[in-house]
Amino acid sequence: MIARTILRHAEHRPGAIALHYGEDRITYAELARRIRAAMAMLEEEGVGHGDCVAFLGHNHPSQIVLLVACAGLGAVLLPLNWRLAPPELRSIIEDSGAALLLALPEMVVLARSAAPEDCPVLDAAADWPEAPEFGPEGLPLVTEMEDRVLLAYTSGTTGDPKGVPFDHLAVMLNAMNSQHMHGLAETDRVLTVLPMFHLGGLNIQTMPALLFGAEVVLLPRFEPEAFFAACARLRPSLTLLVPAVMQALIAHPGWATADLSSLRAIGAGSSEVPLPLIEAFHARGIPVQQVYGATETGPIAIYQTRAEALAYPGSIGRQALHGVARVVDAEGEVLPPGMVGEIEVQGRHVARSYWNEPEGGEEAWREGWFATGDLAWRDAEGRFWFADRLKHLIISGGENIYPAEVERVLRTDPGVIECAVCGRPDPRWGEVPVAVVVPGPGFDAARLLAHCEGRLARFKHPHAVVAVKELPRTALGKIQLEALRLLAQVDQG
Repeated sequence: MIARTILRHAEHRPGAIALHYGEDRITYAELARRIRAAMAMLEEEGVGHGDCVAFLGHNHPSQIVLLVACAGLGAVLLPLNWRLAPPELRSIIEDSGAALLLALPEMVVLARSAAPEDCPVLDAAADWPEAPEFGPEGLPLVTEMEDRVLLAYTSGTTGDPKGVPFDHLAVMLNAMNSQHMHGLAETDRVLTVLPMFHLGGLNIQTMPALLFGAEVVLLPRFEPEAFFAACARLRPSLTLLVPAVMQALIAHPGWATADLSSLRAIGAGSSEVPLPLIEAFHARGIPVQQVYGATETGPIAIYQTRAEALAYPGSIGRQALHGVARVVDAEGEVLPPGMVGEIEVQGRHVARSYWNEPEGGEEAWREGWFATGDLAWRDAEGRFWFADRLKHLIISGGENIYPAEVERVLRTDPGVIECAVCGRPDPRWGEVPVAVVVPGPGFDAARLLAHCEGRLARFKHPHAVVAVKELPRTALGKIQLEALRLLAQVDQG
C-alpha cells in the first residue's frame, strides 16, 4: 500500500518535486526510479517478505527510498540511531534479526563495528543499477495491509530499548491523522530537521507529506543557521520541532531577523512544550501545534489543529481522527474531566506488540489499550492537558509531586535557561524533589529556591539545586531520567 501510493504520485505528477536535499531536487518520477532500483538490489541481496533491513545514517533520501522499497517487497525497514555506541547498535541489530545493514558512507565504519557477522553492510548511497520498468499490473508490490513495514526502537529513557513494529495500515492511518492535523496538501513543502531514526522525525510530517504528494526538504541534521537559511530560501509551509530545538532557535542571534513568514504552523512535541517557547513563536505569527504520542502509537495519538493551537496554547490537543484516547486511574477506570490520570490509546495506528513478543502480551497493552505511562487531564470539551510522565512522579511523604508543575515555576526565574526536576532518595520523606538547572546570567540558587515561595506548596519546593552545562536528553529532546537522577545526587546547595 505504501509503495503503491508513492508510485501512483509518480504516475499522476511525475515532474513534481518529492524530495529536496542540498542542491538535489528529486521528482516523484526520479523517486520512483530509485525505489525500483532499490527493490531490485534488495531482491538480489536475498531480501524477501518479512525480512528486516537496517539503515544507518543522517537524514538522507536513501532512507525514504529504502523504506518504500521494503514496503514494495513486504520487508521491514529498521532506522538506526547513529548516536548510539557500537555495542548498543549491535544489541538492536541482533534483536531485530536484520538480514542487511545499509549505511551512508560516513557511517560505514560505525556500521561494520556494530553489525553481527551474519549481517552484511552495504553503501546506502550507492547508485544502484536501473530496474525493469514494471507496468501497473506487473509491479510486484505488497498489498496486504497487515504486512509489517517499519520497525522503530523506543528511546530507552527509562529502560532497555524495545522494538515496535508497524504494518502498512498503521502507517497509512498515522499519515491520515497527520493530514487532518496539518491540513496537508500537494502544495505543501515540509522542512524536516529532526532525525528520521526516530518515529517523530519520520512519521509525523515527513512520510505523511510524501504519501499525500507534497514536497519534503531534508536537512541532514539540525543546525540553527541551516534552518533559518532553508526557511528564507526554500520557504517551507510546515516543520516539526522539539522544545530543545525551539529553544536553540530562539536563543540564536539570527532569531529576530530570520524570515519565517512562509511557515503556516510548526508541530511540536516529544516532551512538554514550555509556554514561553510557544509564546515566542506566536509572537512571530507562527502557531505551535502540539502533538502527543509515543513510539508505540505510531506516533500520533493526540494533537492540536491550527485553530486550537492559537486558542488553547498549552493544551496537547484532542484525540486523533483515527484513534481513541482516554484518561484512566490506576485500576483502569475512565476518569471524569479535570482529574489527572494515565493516558491510554487505542486504534489500528497503534502497535499491537513489541518485536519478538506475542500480541498484547506486554503489561503496556491492557485489553486492547496501550498504556502510555504519561499523566494528563481532559477538559469538558475533550482537550487533553499534559501533567507529567508517570515514572517521573515524585512521592514525598505520601504527597504526589509532578515535576512538570515545579519546572513551570522554576522557568519563570530570569536566571534559568533550562531545568528539570526529579526525585532523590531521602531517609525521612522517601524521596524529595531536586532541581537540575542550566543557569543563565545572574543565576542564584538561593534566589531560585526563594522564588518558589507563594508559588508552590512547601512540600513541592526543591530540596537542592544542581547546576549543569546541559540537561541529558535523547535526540528528540526527551530527558534521560536515569542520567538526570545521577546528576541529582550531587548536592550543590
